Amino acid sequence: MKDLFGKAILDYQTNNSPEDLVTETSISEADEMSVSYLFRNYNEMPKLEQKALQLAKGKVLDVGCGAGSHALELQNERKLEVTAIDISENAVHACQLRGIKHAKVVHLLDLAAENKFDTILLLMNGTGIFGTLKETSKYLQKLKSLLNEGGQILIDSSDLIYMYDQDEDGAYSVPADGYYGELTFTVVYKGETEDTFPWLYLDYNTLQNASLANGLQCELIAEGEHFDYLAKITL
Repeated sequence: MKDLFGKAILDYQTNNSPEDLVTETSISEADEMSVSYLFRNYNEMPKLEQKALQLAKGKVLDVGCGAGSHALELQNERKLEVTAIDISENAVHACQLRGIKHAKVVHLLDLAAENKFDTILLLMNGTGIFGTLKETSKYLQKLKSLLNEGGQILIDSSDLIYMYDQDEDGAYSVPADGYYGELTFTVVYKGETEDTFPWLYLDYNTLQNASLANGLQCELIAEGEHFDYLAKITL
């Protein structure tokens, strides 16, 4: 893995001529994104992210922390104890440079079970790291094992049904051979192309059903303006 997302984040943090990231999915055209967006402060965040940060409490785990903007807000403004994890060494290095006290390179599934948290955050399409619908249970079981009694998982995603065409009866033409929120993602940065990786968008009902199947409760907290939502999962 070339870790292009992480390179872009570290370039921005160290003023090393950052350029826009270009992302493309299996169902959408190439789209440019300014790396500065990953460094947004609380006031620049979408309402769903702000809501998640308001609900965060106790000992917090920020999964797939990226540039660490959520962790930084909770650590510095809310004075919470936050552990920020990402599989990108460059992103975690940038987090450390930004002053996040507990930032480490580790895959969620490899995080030791003796770590327990009151709040686990998975934001910016938090279901993405599950990869595919089939893998969702494995990730939910892992997240469940990391929760303290009374703890919560705050996770956001989008229902991608709007990306598909409808016929005159209102039926959507979704792929027959898999769940319609399973995409493949490609990242291009400074002329380099990342290997394509799976990325999952889950509609709320599917997330709720998967949660219940794994002995978890799932509650819809808020909906955004564009088929996106924030959910709270509890024991």
